[in-house]
Amino acid sequence: MTASFPQARLRRTRATAWSRALHREVLVTPADLIWPLFVTEGRGVEDPIASLPGVSRWSVDGIVAQAKQAIAVGIPCLALFPNTQPERRSPDGAEALNPDNLMCRAIRAIRDACGDDIGILTDVALDPYTSHGQDGLIDDAGYVLNDATVEALVGQSLNQAAAGADIIAPSDMMDGRIGAIRDALEGEGYTNVQIMAYAAKYASAFYGPFRDAVGSRGLLKGDKKTYQMDPANAEEALREVELDLAEGADSVMVKPGLPYLDIAFRVKQAFGVPVFAYQVSGEYAMIEAAVAAGAGERDALVLETLLAFKRAGCSGVLTYHALHAARLLHG
Repeated sequence: MTASFPQARLRRTRATAWSRALHREVLVTPADLIWPLFVTEGRGVEDPIASLPGVSRWSVDGIVAQAKQAIAVGIPCLALFPNTQPERRSPDGAEALNPDNLMCRAIRAIRDACGDDIGILTDVALDPYTSHGQDGLIDDAGYVLNDATVEALVGQSLNQAAAGADIIAPSDMMDGRIGAIRDALEGEGYTNVQIMAYAAKYASAFYGPFRDAVGSRGLLKGDKKTYQMDPANAEEALREVELDLAEGADSVMVKPGLPYLDIAFRVKQAFGVPVFAYQVSGEYAMIEAAVAAGAGERDALVLETLLAFKRAGCSGVLTYHALHAARLLHG
């Protein structure tokens, strides 16, 4: 500092709205948002999710309608997650490889209706397809097998790329899967398909409503602590990010969001690459619960949390509030 009070009065620039706007360090725009959407079977279906008030599962035709809304308010990308019917789930998650599964049908429908006006990010993990709810293949003891799972994830990634996915987002946390997927995409000519690696995905207590949404909560046997990260660890997150970047990730993700802002900040500082955060289902549900209890105002809470992600260095945020936020920001 070159001056002290009263020569320096930091409140001077806060005195009026125009001055606060002029000096604002971080801005959030609709272009910073990725909107997660849940796909279900049927036609004309909107299936509200009780633990995610305001969020629904949509049939493929409804997903297309949501995509058109997103385009209208400037959201650049959707993230798709399927609610696979119980009879299509199996121990090996084979439905993930079906070129006519829910995910692939939704990708093609959005692409046919919207062309390249919006990006399509697809989740790569087996938990929406397995009968046991784990993200990978398991042995007789219930342990998730790394290398066999990676082989399945490669097939799943190629299946989604063939359907028209723009960004493959492996959320499984298997070792070595980014390199295997990148090699496969290059080998099959999908050179412009991006990989957004869930590089620092924690074994969090904030995922419950998401598991309701994709239908895996009641199926899950055990937990995911042998492959998702320990919430106590930060240095390990940097190692995970470094490995995923070395293997060919174009961008990385930190998940959950607000409880791990320190991780997002450290990743950005250490690597200077595009970092995204996932404001997960439990975070969304807490905001909605606060609003319902009269403890906060939705618009202010949503925009303030998005500013926190941007201030921490995030290039963008996956949030279930994306449409609401974009409408606020779009004017």
